[in-house]
Amino acid sequence: MTTRKPTIVLVHGAFADSSSWNGVVDRLRSHDYPVVAASNPLRGLAGDAAYVRQLVASVDGPVVLVGHSYGGAVISNAAKGLDHVKALVFVAAFLPDAGESALTLSGKFPGSTLGEALHPVPVTLPDGSQVADLYIEQGKFHQQFAADVPEETTAVMAATQRPVTDAALAEGAAAPAWADIPSWVLVATGDRNIPPQAQTFMAERAKAAVVTVSASHAVSVSRPADVARLIDEAAQATA
Repeated sequence: MTTRKPTIVLVHGAFADSSSWNGVVDRLRSHDYPVVAASNPLRGLAGDAAYVRQLVASVDGPVVLVGHSYGGAVISNAAKGLDHVKALVFVAAFLPDAGESALTLSGKFPGSTLGEALHPVPVTLPDGSQVADLYIEQGKFHQQFAADVPEETTAVMAATQRPVTDAALAEGAAAPAWADIPSWVLVATGDRNIPPQAQTFMAERAKAAVVTVSASHAVSVSRPADVARLIDEAAQATA
C-alpha cells in the first residue's frame, strides 16, 4: 500500500513572490510531492492568514505548510485548528506568539539592517485606511535580502519585489499554530532581515526541530536543496 504524500503549500514573505520558491518546487516535485505556492497578499496579518487558510482548507488530504519570513507569521495564524495540517516549516521566518508582531520580533535582538534599506510609499487600502507600502530600495536589495544570490538574479528580484504594508508588519499575531502542530525551522545565519539570534530564539520557544544553514534571508533562492530537504524531513516525520 502506497502512503499518500502530503501537499506542500508554500507561502512567501515580504519583498518576494511565489517565484522565490521555484528551485524548491522543482526539487519537491521531483520527489512526487504535490505543491502549491500561494500568493501572499501582504496587506495585513489577519487578512493574509484568512486568505491562506481558505486556500489550505481547499486542499484534499494532509498538508505541510511552509512559510518564509513574514510568511511564517501568516502560516502560524492560518493553520490554527486545521486538522489536516500535519507539519509547519519556517524558513528564515517569524514564529510569533499571541500579540507579537514581525516588527517587535525583528528588533528583539541586534542585527537587522532592514529599516535603513526600506523605501515607503503611501497608499490607501480599499477600506480607506492609510498605510505605507514598504519596498527595499533596489540599490540595496542584493546586500540586504539576497547577498549569496548572483547579482543578475537579484536585480530582477528587486524590480519585481512585492511590497508589504507597514501595518502588516506591526500587527499582532493570534494564538500560534506552532503550539499545537509539529514544527521545523531553518535558521539562515547570514540573514540581515531577521537576526539569526531571533530565529533561534523563536525556534527554541516553539520546541521546533532546527537546521542551520549558511545563507542570506533569500535562502529558498540561494539554497533550495536545503529548504526542500527540510520540508521532506517534516513530511516524512508526520506521515
